[in-house]
Amino acid sequence: MNEPQNRRVAVIGLGAMGGAMAATLHHAGWDVTGFDPSDAARAAAEKAGITTTASLDDVAGTPYAVLSLPAAGIVETTVPQLLGTPGSVAIVDTTTSEPATSKRMSQLAESRQAAFIDAPVSGGRDGAATGTLSAFVGATDAALEAAKPVLLALTGGNYSHIGGPGSGNVVKLLNNVLAAANLASVGEALGVAKAYGIDPATAAASISGASGGSKVSAAMYPNWVLTGSHDSGFSMGLMARDASLAVDIAEQIGEKPALLATVANQWQDALAVLGPKADFTEIARTVAPAITPAGAPDTTQPGTTSAA
Repeated sequence: MNEPQNRRVAVIGLGAMGGAMAATLHHAGWDVTGFDPSDAARAAAEKAGITTTASLDDVAGTPYAVLSLPAAGIVETTVPQLLGTPGSVAIVDTTTSEPATSKRMSQLAESRQAAFIDAPVSGGRDGAATGTLSAFVGATDAALEAAKPVLLALTGGNYSHIGGPGSGNVVKLLNNVLAAANLASVGEALGVAKAYGIDPATAAASISGASGGSKVSAAMYPNWVLTGSHDSGFSMGLMARDASLAVDIAEQIGEKPALLATVANQWQDALAVLGPKADFTEIARTVAPAITPAGAPDTTQPGTTSAA
């Protein structure tokens, strides 16, 4: 069941993640066509050997499709177009989307004898490029089975079937808001350490081996913050969006996570200063500017990332 007869796949969205996933599928022997409205994104994909198109209609009805899109609203307009031409077997949506959108798209796909799964991913561009992403999957059992060939190629089997349609989105958003909280709290803690004359790298390494440790203290701060490189490839705008969405979906069911709401507001404040294109690790520049060579942002120029 996991070796499809037709190994044609369309990748919709050829940004950092989508382009890397397209290349991974190509190297795994899939016949890949990539779509993106951006000339630059298509050109980059073509350099990796990917056939591209500037028209979504050209890939409608492709047996398999992978979505890597910036927002749920674009998923809502894209999926019906893909399903408008017969031939779709399964659509794997790696977008960090919204649960209600995924439920509607799953119902639409089922009505067209196709499958749709929400499978937002973690692992960044390196994971996308090596087929080692992890995925949070929301799907019916039948839809997951239909989508499994593509999902395995992208994750190597490293995925969790959370529950029905939309549940993958819920857990991915919770994951991201927890990461957002950790990025802020670790930064503040290392700022305190430095104020005491302790090397932040030493403090981060010590904490990472103890109960307060995390991927943020063990890898993100040493690799991207303390070096001042801030080149994770994930933007401030996307993380601020995800933190806010996590709080929104909680409030939709009557939950009021006070700490997470405070975190989401903190990221909105950083977004206003740093701008959406800043790297998400630059949150450290607002919560503990003394620990990063990049320094504090210039608050006289909203949206800039230049050091003060």
